[in-house]
Amino acid sequence: MEKLSDELEQRLLNLEENLKVIRGTVAEAAVQSGRSPQDITLLAATKTVPVEVINHGIALGIDHIGENKVQELCEKYESYDLARCELQFIGHLQTNKVKNIIGKVSMIQSVDSVKLAAEISRLSVLQSITTDILIEVNIGSELNKSGVLPQDLYALLPQISAFTGIRVRGLMAIPPASANEAETLGYFSNMSKYFVDIKAKKLDNVDMDYLSMGMSSDYSQAIMAGANMVRVGSALFGQRLYNK
Repeated sequence: MEKLSDELEQRLLNLEENLKVIRGTVAEAAVQSGRSPQDITLLAATKTVPVEVINHGIALGIDHIGENKVQELCEKYESYDLARCELQFIGHLQTNKVKNIIGKVSMIQSVDSVKLAAEISRLSVLQSITTDILIEVNIGSELNKSGVLPQDLYALLPQISAFTGIRVRGLMAIPPASANEAETLGYFSNMSKYFVDIKAKKLDNVDMDYLSMGMSSDYSQAIMAGANMVRVGSALFGQRLYNK
């Protein structure tokens, strides 16, 4: 067996330790929020992470991974250990790139327009599959940020859920990066209210199974506010190395 480089070996060891800490934090937050640790899905955000490191994480029990960039996902796709893990797309998705990931991912977390949903629907129907999606909400109503505005969410949902070939499975959000801890918790709480309210409406083709919010810096607070899926990257894999 080829000897691992010292850098890679250290990165794998760091991953093991980081995963233990994150699992402990997730479990604690879940219990404090009145749920079981098994109720929370940990999704590893794998942007810029080498496949060797990703697959080591999968061997350690990570069973959900998410990529932010279509090109990177496609480049890594044949090397992921997908027999033991579910691959999702979690970044901003341009309509003209949908064709590159349909059939490759189990869920697209960043649907924020009828146009994007229509293309996912069209290509899914062509492949005779149903693609799960989350509606991305621009919870901070930030300019130049993707996501449906909160005030438009209820009007958008029935339009998107009417398409064949897709299934709405919940909501996703990223609070403003500039928000302090109290503000972030407020955004998370507002998302949880939308999630619970929409779930109670029992809309056709809308299953509020996932509230995806919380990343490396705030996943514990997100769970406390009601998230049942968190997307953790740098806290798990270390700081991203964009030039490598």
